[in-house]
Amino acid sequence: MNQVLLGAIGMASLVAGLFFFRFWRTTGDRLFLFFAASFWLEGINRFLIGVYSSTSEDEPVYYLIRLAAFLLIVIAIVDKNRSSRGSAVRGD
Repeated sequence: MNQVLLGAIGMASLVAGLFFFRFWRTTGDRLFLFFAASFWLEGINRFLIGVYSSTSEDEPVYYLIRLAAFLLIVIAIVDKNRSSRGSAVRGD
């Protein structure tokens, strides 16, 4: 049952990444590209946990993948705030 739930969460993360990728292609805003990459990393992480059921979710490699995904979100937010602040100063 646990592998089924991990697969469902992984699939949902990959689909959310596809939506953000589509938004990026429409708008060209890097925020959506960073979010897509973050959700794809998280989806791959869930699939790896489900496939390697003999290992524990508490292993450091899974936490490092999650850390990378969350760092991408933080980088996206900082990048968005930095670029919008610069356009407000320029008067765009």
